[in-house]
Amino acid sequence: MKKILLKLLNRYDKFTTLGVKQQCQGINENNYKIPVSVIVVTKNEGERIERCLASLSAFDDVWVVDSDSSDETQAIALSMNANVVNFVWDGQYPKKRQRCLNNLDLAYYWVFFVDADEVLTEDLVEEIRALDFKAAGYFVKGRYVFEGKALRFGLRNNKLALFDRRCIEFPVVNDLGILGMGEIEGHYQPVLMKGHLHEKIVQLKASLLHYAYEDINRWNERHKRYALWEKEINKRQVLPHDKRLLKKVFKLLPFQASMAFLYSYILKLGFFDGARGFRFAQSRWRYYKMIDIA
Repeated sequence: MKKILLKLLNRYDKFTTLGVKQQCQGINENNYKIPVSVIVVTKNEGERIERCLASLSAFDDVWVVDSDSSDETQAIALSMNANVVNFVWDGQYPKKRQRCLNNLDLAYYWVFFVDADEVLTEDLVEEIRALDFKAAGYFVKGRYVFEGKALRFGLRNNKLALFDRRCIEFPVVNDLGILGMGEIEGHYQPVLMKGHLHEKIVQLKASLLHYAYEDINRWNERHKRYALWEKEINKRQVLPHDKRLLKKVFKLLPFQASMAFLYSYILKLGFFDGARGFRFAQSRWRYYKMIDIA
């Protein structure tokens, strides 16, 4: 009954001033679904999508937006009761994630973008369940699974993935002619909209698990494409301003490949993961070398 009432309130909110932030207050019990719309964008993720969706069972509204996969991605997602939408990009802005925000019939204003190679931990699910949703968005860290085991230390990616879509959007950057990314937004964060620049963005404590290295050939192919995009986008200097201090400092440093290795292995204590931590830091070095030679 609470779930039905919550959905009715959310639909009514589209025509009133009542907000999802107010709706979410006082509804954080563990016996019903989390009132957030989760969006997983996919392309041939049949080997990974079931594991990802299984970790999203606590959420009330789950969508898989699939780019015409040739494998079983859509069939698996449908079998797990996700809302499945086929996506064909027309080569123009907005790109895929922003089009999801613009066009999907989402149940909630709060959205959570999760990649198919990511898996939510119980700690992260419970932290989200307990949120008061007073911020405009929340950064979520990804803990890498490397050589079959989650790293305890070293670099973790950090994305503004959970946010109120009335306050935050993906910016348009000048990258349509750049190879590497295509339909998907590149390595930049969504931003606060005009009129919401005063809103707070908060860091969550718990991490999800990121299986980016399961298939090393796939990782190499993907990062070669990323490197092409990143080298050209850096030349154009059109990315939105990133307020995070480390990001700003890193972009000014020479020898970025070596700095990326040292950051993960030394500064982020990757050496405590032993040989795996060393090899993971090496992968960060390789990516920035890919950018150098792209």
